[in-house]
Amino acid sequence: MSRVVRFGVSMSQCLLQQFDELVQERGYPNRSEAIRDLVRDALVAREWQSADSEVAGTITLIYDHHTAGLTGLLTEVQHKYHDIIVSTVHVHLDDRNCLETLIVKGSPQTAKALADQLICTRGVIHGKLTLTSTGSNLR
Repeated sequence: MSRVVRFGVSMSQCLLQQFDELVQERGYPNRSEAIRDLVRDALVAREWQSADSEVAGTITLIYDHHTAGLTGLLTEVQHKYHDIIVSTVHVHLDDRNCLETLIVKGSPQTAKALADQLICTRGVIHGKLTLTSTGSNLR
């Protein structure tokens, strides 16, 4: 584990008050933990911009399985990207609608391409790519 380093941060009293409210709302034990999370979030966003990074994420889809040919199309797209799909979970929400979540790990560009293809498919009601990190660069 790396050594902890203390440093100072200057900001207006108004901004600090708003930050303290955020710290309390989210249940952080202290400002330091909240600042660490903000820094990690910025670093994860930077990872997703890097062409040579390996990242992780989820693609969540809500779709109407009664849409003709939809499940076959979704499966076909997923097979083209089998090398980055780690796992999928499929849930029947009601008699028409399904929720499917794909866990992906690979290059940011490939994950975004997969998400775009799935989300833009006719019959997908809503879709979202959630970006995160493999954690290897956040220590």
